[in-house]
Amino acid sequence: MRTAIVNIGRIVTGDWTNPTVDGDCIVCEGPVIAHVGTAAASVLAGCDVVIDAGGTTAIPGLIDSHVHITFGDYTPRQRTVGFLESYLHGGVTTAISASEVHVPGRPKDPAGVKALAVAAHKSFENYRPGGMRVHAGAVILEPGLTRADLAEIREQGVWLAKAGFGAFPTPYGYEESVAWARELGMITLVHTGGSSIPGSSGIWADHLLRLKPDVSFHTNGGPIAMPDADYPRLVQESDMALQVCTAGNLRTTLLCARLLTEADAFARLLIATDTPTGSGIMPLGMLYTISHLSSLGGMAPELAIAAATGNNARVYRLNSGVIAPGRDADIALIDACAGGSTNDACAALANGDVAAVGAVITAGMPRFVGRSRNTPQTMRPVSVAENRVPQDFSAPSH
Repeated sequence: MRTAIVNIGRIVTGDWTNPTVDGDCIVCEGPVIAHVGTAAASVLAGCDVVIDAGGTTAIPGLIDSHVHITFGDYTPRQRTVGFLESYLHGGVTTAISASEVHVPGRPKDPAGVKALAVAAHKSFENYRPGGMRVHAGAVILEPGLTRADLAEIREQGVWLAKAGFGAFPTPYGYEESVAWARELGMITLVHTGGSSIPGSSGIWADHLLRLKPDVSFHTNGGPIAMPDADYPRLVQESDMALQVCTAGNLRTTLLCARLLTEADAFARLLIATDTPTGSGIMPLGMLYTISHLSSLGGMAPELAIAAATGNNARVYRLNSGVIAPGRDADIALIDACAGGSTNDACAALANGDVAAVGAVITAGMPRFVGRSRNTPQTMRPVSVAENRVPQDFSAPSH
């Protein structure tokens, strides 16, 4: 399928080192981006679908790197069906598992945690709710897991390993298994801050600096933050990515972002939601945190978008997250909300508003065009200008 987006007002790339690019057109060839630039007639020839962006802003689809997935599009924590598809209507095109810890009766023995991770990983290889990419199957590191166990599930495709919910007496007990997972090429993730579920313990800078994970999960608190004095230590004494989440402490979100920016380490700042949890289901959570960083933290909206897209993609080794030829064709069109006080998406985010989502494309296929069911209408209309396939891409009304 060949899909073109034309009449784009602005292209935000998701690459913090080059946050915008000139042009008003993006062409997708199958599941990847083939062209970014101007809308020459030769470039548009033969397109199956042409979307008129109406002057709205194109951004990479948001990557939520902290979603508590179970199986299917269902969250037992909030007893809700369809939450992942709803997140797609908030501009999220990729969800990354923060471990299947909320599976009812989840196993805690080595055989059980391995089976859970493999089953979740393989299930979502074949299931894309609403068209979203879901990277599931984060093995929960528990006592008794051996290096051979991790190697076995690594061969089955599992590439995420989560520390923080296991039954180790202290967080230092994860050190060996985190090191094994990293040796095997897995992305290692460690809970940060106060205890979030019964039986778990707080994890602070001393623990993280010993464990050396790839990502400090919800560094701003999930939902309880660690002491302020620990943040400069993580920035200055490590190279781990520091993830801030909507369902956490807003003050320490701003603190963490400021410290990383001042240390010229912006590439290590990741945005996620840490939902669904007790904080609820937050389809617009990524947009809210982008808005908070821009309006309260003084960060350029284009950079905040990069922390929610390209930065996540780099740390998690994904081909999405950046608008450039050869990258995955996961794109959202956003704008200021109709009736608001600003006139484009970036100005709205800098003002503290949520952006309106006018269209989402994943793997080069439009998933909806016209209006998200979770945001107000875009100020500028987004529409399908040409369609040569037997499919209606309009979103269901509220």
